[in-house]
Amino acid sequence: MLGADGYPEEGSDSYYENARAKAVYGRSVGPAAAWMLGEDSGLEVAALGGAPGVRSARYGAEGGEAIERLLRELEGVADRRARYVCELVLIGPDGEERRGSGVLEGRIAEQPRGSEGFGYDPVFLPAGEKATVAELGDDWKRRNSHRAKAAADLRGAS
Repeated sequence: MLGADGYPEEGSDSYYENARAKAVYGRSVGPAAAWMLGEDSGLEVAALGGAPGVRSARYGAEGGEAIERLLRELEGVADRRARYVCELVLIGPDGEERRGSGVLEGRIAEQPRGSEGFGYDPVFLPAGEKATVAELGDDWKRRNSHRAKAAADLRGAS
């Protein structure tokens, strides 16, 4: 189903199904000989039952509101375990499908720190790190993020 903007809606509770819908849409409008890639990702927080999950992008309004809401909902909560999740789906001209998955385990910081990255990066502390993803920076993300792990998994699936 297409949204008001003409792109597929993220209507599933599954990262895979949302990513696949984007790749299928790309196949329907893109060059016949091209492979099409769809992606979906989100932040899952243990104390929130896995929320915001596939609705991470819509969890708050533009800007810092999503982070503010997340921190408000975790106020006084000791269990701050969280993980970033990413699914990639690649569909070829002949309909061949490849899939890559990536997870980055961590926890939610008490307050935002850092200026690189986007989304929840200022409050996400990867396991084994003392700095948030926004403090670690884009170079670190290119090597270690949930998307980097999904891309490596996808490359290994070919």
